[in-house]
Amino acid sequence: MAESETMSVDTSNDTAEDPLQDLTDEQLFQLVEETLRANEVLAAETQMFEKFLKRVEPKDVPGVAVQPTLGALQSQSTQEMRGVGRKRSKSRSSNLDKSLKLTAEQKCDIAQREIEELREEIEKLKEDSEKIMDTYKAIMEEADMRLAEMKKDSYEFDRDIVKGAVNQRTAKVIAEKVIRYFEDKLRARDTLIEKLRLKNSTLKVQKKKLHLQLKQKEEMGEVLHEVDFNQLKIENQQYLEKIDERNQDLLRLKLMAGNTLQVLNSYKKKLHTLTMESERLGSEISSRNDLLSKIDAETKVVEQERAKAENINRKLRQQLADFRVPEVMEYVSEKADLYEIQKKVKSWERKVEIAEMALKTHRKTWTQMQMGTLNGQWRMIEA
Repeated sequence: MAESETMSVDTSNDTAEDPLQDLTDEQLFQLVEETLRANEVLAAETQMFEKFLKRVEPKDVPGVAVQPTLGALQSQSTQEMRGVGRKRSKSRSSNLDKSLKLTAEQKCDIAQREIEELREEIEKLKEDSEKIMDTYKAIMEEADMRLAEMKKDSYEFDRDIVKGAVNQRTAKVIAEKVIRYFEDKLRARDTLIEKLRLKNSTLKVQKKKLHLQLKQKEEMGEVLHEVDFNQLKIENQQYLEKIDERNQDLLRLKLMAGNTLQVLNSYKKKLHTLTMESERLGSEISSRNDLLSKIDAETKVVEQERAKAENINRKLRQQLADFRVPEVMEYVSEKADLYEIQKKVKSWERKVEIAEMALKTHRKTWTQMQMGTLNGQWRMIEA
């Protein structure tokens, strides 16, 4: 009888008018937006619950029926997406909600566990990443040290062998120096290996001592408890925070040093430029001083010449002032005497030319006479 009534109620609800038809477009849009947001929230909860299920068995959670809850959430989200407006009986819906829904306390418990798990995963990832970073830093430091050693060895080899062991006569590397160089390097490497071996043995002895001390403490009951470890963790965290602060200060100081170095380089460039300008100006000043000294010397010479010229000019002016014009008849007589003297000079020059021609003739004759005399003497000698 109850089932028939329920079926009649369901058929009457199916035939009833759909209430969504009375809503406007804006109300439908808002309803869809709210439904999508609710679905996103439910999807996040479902993902969190599934993750919790993968890690924890259902029996480990007291009073929580997890599997039915997930099915209820999925059926509820499916019903909201389809927009089913069918109404069920109050007794069935209430019983289903009671059996399939989680309480707020249970949800908070699961969320808190997931948050703690995420925090533990984050801490673990941080520790792993720090270990990896420390490993990479150690590898980089070792690579830098190896690179510095290789550069040093290359520089020493180039200095001692490539340039220092070359024979000046043959322009070839001397083999004895090369062998001696490699023998010294091998000897130094053996010494380093021996030192590291001794250090390794010393560290092994220390390790054994520490193990013995730890074993004795364990036997004596002096082992650290969990409280002590927690205290050490807190102190370690405090030291790590201090180290981070010091690293931040070091980074800030490095940035300041970099900025200071840039400013110093700029000032060095300016100083170099100003020094070059000062040297140029100094050389120009010295050249101009030399030129000025030359001009002063020339000025003195010119002053002396000017004084001499003034004296000569003064004398000439005095002579010009003392000059007396001769009489006309005296000038005519002097001119006539000059003509007579010139005629005499010309006649004497002509006589000298005639005498020279006669002298040349007599010299030629004398030479011929000497040559004839010599020829006669040679003939007499030959005869």
